[in-house]
Amino acid sequence: MHEDIKLGVPSREEYIANYISTIRMLAKHGVKVIVYNFMPVFDWLRTDLARVIPEDGSNSLYFDEKDLGEMGPLEIVRKTAEDSHGFTLPGWEPERLALLEKTLKQYENIGPDDLRKNFKYFLDAVIPVCEEVGVRMACHPDDPAWPIFGLPRITHSPAWPIFGLPRITHSKDDFDKMVKLHDSPANTLCLCTGSLGSNPDNDIPAIIRHFGQMNRIGAMHVRNVKYLGYHHFREAAHLSSTGDLDLYAIMKAIYDTVPDTYIRPDHGRMIWDEQGRPGYDRALGAAYLNGLWEAIDKENKGGK
Repeated sequence: MHEDIKLGVPSREEYIANYISTIRMLAKHGVKVIVYNFMPVFDWLRTDLARVIPEDGSNSLYFDEKDLGEMGPLEIVRKTAEDSHGFTLPGWEPERLALLEKTLKQYENIGPDDLRKNFKYFLDAVIPVCEEVGVRMACHPDDPAWPIFGLPRITHSPAWPIFGLPRITHSKDDFDKMVKLHDSPANTLCLCTGSLGSNPDNDIPAIIRHFGQMNRIGAMHVRNVKYLGYHHFREAAHLSSTGDLDLYAIMKAIYDTVPDTYIRPDHGRMIWDEQGRPGYDRALGAAYLNGLWEAIDKENKGGK
């Protein structure tokens, strides 16, 4: 999404019109759910894209706030590009970050309330079109679950700030506010267990059941995280015991409340010295989630 929409500047009208045209085009080709986010500048942030997991020698995405030290946004962008093995990472496209300093300055006077107001303006423009063409918008949470570099964000846990960047979509309360910005079945969330799960205060199965029963989950990203300390975590294998999320309880909550939603295994690990786009090896995760689903389904049907 273009930053002008999030900033609420006059040129947003052009980009919202383009967005609406894209929604109509996607609907014509059978797309039912559009996953997006409303995070200023950075879609997600990690301090290491290939941290070795001591238990098995694989590697995964990793975050430790202490590693940021005195690094600013420009240093983080440079380090992320160097560690990406030549792959373009979603949310870190070079052309989008080329004007980083200018864009960060534009956010200096934008707070969470301003960002939420701009979010509502966007939703008020696009949701009626979604209702017309049968598409649901699904907002992805902030990642990690706290403000970064002084930028406003609208779906986070307010207890975890990084460099004062506000966020507005990273807790149950944040998403309750989001769905009320434009009350419609087409205004939903993409509930990412790893993003929300980076904050141990978030009860992921309970959040799934809450929004699932409201019919406000448009898609699920299901993965595991391992807490290593305050603002310190790594992405873990989908097997529950390798991290701190209960993947059985998560899949059971999905099965019970939104069994027909789209599910993506989301991020995975690099194993056996393989190299690829960091965080995007999903085959093992897909197999594990399918196994859980089959077990839950048979359990629900009395073992048949």
